[in-house]
Amino acid sequence: MDDLKPAKTSHPKQIPTPVLDTAIRLGLIAIMVYLALRVFSPFLGLMVWALILAIALYPLNTKLAAKLGGHQGRAATLLVLVVVLLVGVPTVLLGISLVDHMLSAYQSLEDGSLTIRGPGPNVAQWPLVGEQIHATWEAASNNLTAFIAEHQQQLRDASRRTAAALGGVVTTLLGFLAAFIVAGVMLAYAHPGAASTRRIFTRVCGPTVGPEMHTLTVATVRSVATGVIGVAFIQAVLLGIGFLLAGIPAAGLLALGVLVLGIMQLPAALFVIPVVAWLWMAGDGSALTNVLLTVYLILAGLADNILKPILLGRGVAAPMPVVLLGALGGMMTSGLIGLFVGAVILAVSYQIFMAWVDTGPDTVMGESPSVE
Repeated sequence: MDDLKPAKTSHPKQIPTPVLDTAIRLGLIAIMVYLALRVFSPFLGLMVWALILAIALYPLNTKLAAKLGGHQGRAATLLVLVVVLLVGVPTVLLGISLVDHMLSAYQSLEDGSLTIRGPGPNVAQWPLVGEQIHATWEAASNNLTAFIAEHQQQLRDASRRTAAALGGVVTTLLGFLAAFIVAGVMLAYAHPGAASTRRIFTRVCGPTVGPEMHTLTVATVRSVATGVIGVAFIQAVLLGIGFLLAGIPAAGLLALGVLVLGIMQLPAALFVIPVVAWLWMAGDGSALTNVLLTVYLILAGLADNILKPILLGRGVAAPMPVVLLGALGGMMTSGLIGLFVGAVILAVSYQIFMAWVDTGPDTVMGESPSVE
């Protein structure tokens, strides 16, 4: 009779229900986060830049709202209009100048009317690459048609990159103006937005560290955006206007160079001195016009000495190499807007990381642990 008993079968061990429920929930959350990022990714750079602008302009918007009876919406609208007129219009003009210069060079290259001045004798004396550059430069200046035919593929690739750069400049200008408009909307709802952001930091970092991280993030964004990027941007716009008034070729490109130098904390005189020399040696203006433009360019080149004490406040919390690497890395990955956004993102990340390090278990009374 024992042979008629059913054999025992081994069943696989069942996964506990709470573990399975947690895995499914985490999977669904991951899918939703991925889909949300895919949908939001085209607007991510614009929204981050608008958020940085809103944080930087919030103190000014608060003072303006106090004079307008506490109306945040009216103050934000007026502030955005003033900023767009004072900053946006010159920026668009400089961008148009940059696009026009690149289009003219591209058109001259296509129709064969482009002429290149021969190299100076000192070019061949440059270390390492001087002789090669001198030979290539001289060949292009002597017979540009033959030089183009010989390097047709390289020039075609350069033309494609130029066309892509033109599209990037136009997109950046539109995004720049759109970011100010979105920042104005954020400023109109600044108080609810700040409360929501503080709750997010509290939820992620805990009720003890969350408010401190929120305060640190806002202070870092405001410090870098106004003290470094703001000063460099204002100086670039001022000098760019002077370049346009003086009729300097490629005024937009020179203004972009001033912006990069400003973020790198290098003097704008590296551009101002050659421009003033060109103005007196190759310009077609009168002596009075040249004197006025020279005074304006010199004053604009020294404007950072006045703007930094006003906008920098107590100083930038993050080290300048971090700001510089963020600006250059952001420009390489996201274009001109990345130049602004990258510096702020890397500075904030550095500050949050260092705050986490300083609050470690080995830290006593807010001091860094000593190394014996």
